[in-house]
Amino acid sequence: MALRSDQSHINKMQELAVSNTDTTIEIQRDPSYYAVLKAANTIGYFAATYFTYKCAMHEYDWQLSTVCVVVSACWLVLTRIKIDHLLQTFFDVLSRIEIFFPVTVGIGLSAIALFAHSHPLVHYCAIAEVFGWLGIYVRYRANKAKFEKAGHGPVPVGTWINPPAEAMRPGDLILTSGMIAKDLHESVGHAETVLRMQDGSMKLFSSYMDRGAFLHDLNTVTILKEHGDYVLLHLKKPWDEAQQNQSAQIAIDMIATNKQWAAEENKKLSAFVKVLPISESQKHWIEKVFHATGYDWFGTFMGRPSKNHWTCISGCLELYHRMGVKTNVYGTGLLGFGTTLFDPVMPVRFLSDPAFHLVLKSERQKPSAEY
Repeated sequence: MALRSDQSHINKMQELAVSNTDTTIEIQRDPSYYAVLKAANTIGYFAATYFTYKCAMHEYDWQLSTVCVVVSACWLVLTRIKIDHLLQTFFDVLSRIEIFFPVTVGIGLSAIALFAHSHPLVHYCAIAEVFGWLGIYVRYRANKAKFEKAGHGPVPVGTWINPPAEAMRPGDLILTSGMIAKDLHESVGHAETVLRMQDGSMKLFSSYMDRGAFLHDLNTVTILKEHGDYVLLHLKKPWDEAQQNQSAQIAIDMIATNKQWAAEENKKLSAFVKVLPISESQKHWIEKVFHATGYDWFGTFMGRPSKNHWTCISGCLELYHRMGVKTNVYGTGLLGFGTTLFDPVMPVRFLSDPAFHLVLKSERQKPSAEY
């Protein structure tokens, strides 16, 4: 009986994991709609922040209780609008902040308004806001139960950590932990795409800081674990043999383009440094520090698209797009119109991308498909 109960609990947790990775934001696939949505969201946050600042500076001739209840209401409405999306992307540290911080501040402001001397209407509004915030917090806690900590951050319950190479298919996306994930308190911070080359060998495609785009063996991730633990995402629409060959050729072409770009950038750098009125040792230092490897350094904090140099995840994303895989929109910038400011393409966000599904522990029992 105990074993049956334990198995029932495991099955329930795995169902929660599956349901949590099914995206509810398919509209992200439409760049124009998503741009408008993100612009509205950014403007809303800026407006709420500006209004909060104006109130804190006492620039409105209102009572303290009125200021508190109005500011709390603004953040409550904004958080309620976004809560479904934020709960779904709980594994992203920014999503957790966008929930927990407004809830904490909002309850505090509503409590001040409730206990301050004021009109009864203000007290009634404050009570309603407290219940609104508590409702959001209850949903936050219930959603948190769908995740478990893996490494430096949460992943859906039932996620298969470190599946073997035998479980991998051409087109799969591997997300690993590492320094970036540790710094951001997220579960993953590096990405690799699994490819079957035309000679039948399985390789990984990615872009590294010290060498740019390249192909290397599976055991770098699965055995050596150079980037720590990892999770695996299957394409929902697996590639056939023709697509596998096409993806391998695309990767080879991308690597060639990447090396050519790096060579041209280094040639420009050498020409620039050559005319500088400094010593040879100083010129050598500049060339060494700013040597282009093919990696997109600005892409680590700006989500700009590029056709010839990439971060690890933007390189994988470029390959998928060239293969016609429809993913969510990434790296659109603060206002959603290609500004690319402070919105890098983060690997953790692919845990909720509708083009993929996260591989769970339950798939250990399934026979591996032949590809």
